[in-house]
Amino acid sequence: MSIESFFCPSSVAVIGASRNKEKVGYTVLDSIINGGYKGKVFPINPKTDEIFNRKCYKSILEVPQDIDLVIIVIPSKFVLQLLDQCAKKNVKTAIIITAGFKETGPEGAVLETKVAEKAREYGIRVIGPNCLGVIDTNCMLNATFFPTLPDRGSVSFISQSGALGTAALDKAKFVGLGISKFVSMGNKADVSENDLIQYMTDDDRCKVITAYLEGVKNGRKFMDICQKASKKKPVVIVKSGNTNAGARAVSSHTGTLAGSAKAYDAAFKQSGIIKAVTINDLFNYANTLANQPLPKGKKVAIITNAGGPGIMATDAFEENDISLAKLEKSTIEKLKKILPAAANFYNPVDVLGDALTDRYKSTLEIVLDDKNVDAVLILLTPQSMTESYETAEAIVEVFRDNNTRKVPIVTCFMGGLAVKEAIDYLNRNQIPNFEVPEEAVKSIKVMMDYYDWITK
Repeated sequence: MSIESFFCPSSVAVIGASRNKEKVGYTVLDSIINGGYKGKVFPINPKTDEIFNRKCYKSILEVPQDIDLVIIVIPSKFVLQLLDQCAKKNVKTAIIITAGFKETGPEGAVLETKVAEKAREYGIRVIGPNCLGVIDTNCMLNATFFPTLPDRGSVSFISQSGALGTAALDKAKFVGLGISKFVSMGNKADVSENDLIQYMTDDDRCKVITAYLEGVKNGRKFMDICQKASKKKPVVIVKSGNTNAGARAVSSHTGTLAGSAKAYDAAFKQSGIIKAVTINDLFNYANTLANQPLPKGKKVAIITNAGGPGIMATDAFEENDISLAKLEKSTIEKLKKILPAAANFYNPVDVLGDALTDRYKSTLEIVLDDKNVDAVLILLTPQSMTESYETAEAIVEVFRDNNTRKVPIVTCFMGGLAVKEAIDYLNRNQIPNFEVPEEAVKSIKVMMDYYDWITK
């Protein structure tokens, strides 16, 4: 059964909607209405007649039209009865945000099993329980208690943890990473990562699938789905619960069996899944894969205004089995004409500490034309004469207008306040920036490995 109604429903009912700003039922309703959702919204609460200047219904059965999606924020003990009403109303999708199920112990697990069985009986697909909700930026639907709609983009994120999901959404907004869809799965009583990855594989608005998982349902099916997905678009996953202590924590968090780290590593490798160790890694990889062309080879060029960072990047590339490109003689001759005599014309290309925007721009244009270069890393450290923002503008311009070979470009503007505006500009214009050279190298390595996966 299709799960499209979770993301672009024509109508939504919030069961447990509230006028109390301290209640989840208020926050969810507020997120939907003030997030820009254009469909019909029906607050449901038997104790009030109006919320947000909208008629509030005593029951879902009183709503005078069909409902595509219900969002449930009432106590867990009432959910079974509510599913009976949803069936009478012919509802096909439900998000159970309410907690109090298998994460609480045996009694909650029994209740969750009954909910899942009843949902299957009625043909109702369920996300949750014990979850944050769902976001779709294309349909302007924020069916969560996260306060703001993320920037629209092409990365979809699945999370088994609601709290980690809110942190990730906030991080995405901070670094300018656009989100297509976000799903907090919670306990996965019905809809799991398998359903969502399969759906997102065929979603044209999604270019990269990312996930935070604590465990998976049906490992063989998971591998098959991810193998097919990863041939069409990158699948980047952070897997937690890799130690004995972590596995115990996972069980008490969402009631999931975590499984061994070695088994997951093997499954990821066989399925083409890109493993991210941290959430920062996940966002770095997703940002690069979503916004840059894939390198067609394994030779890189470094452009830097400081020797130290250039050496750090060189070490990191060698440690990751990536070679520095041997620049053509014609490239070196062109560089000698535009760079000071004290510059390094080979690779790394050191444009020196007094480099202004024009020196960076001309060097980048020349290096991009070298057929031996498969990717470019641009390093910048802020010095008294450095034009950080103007250099960022020049990089974006060159990438868009003078990059006929479609070579990926990533940057490492190192520092803090002196480069903040420049980094923000790069992020807004789809040039991934990294705090340190090693992080940039890891993302370039991921792009190269993914290109190998889809072309082998």
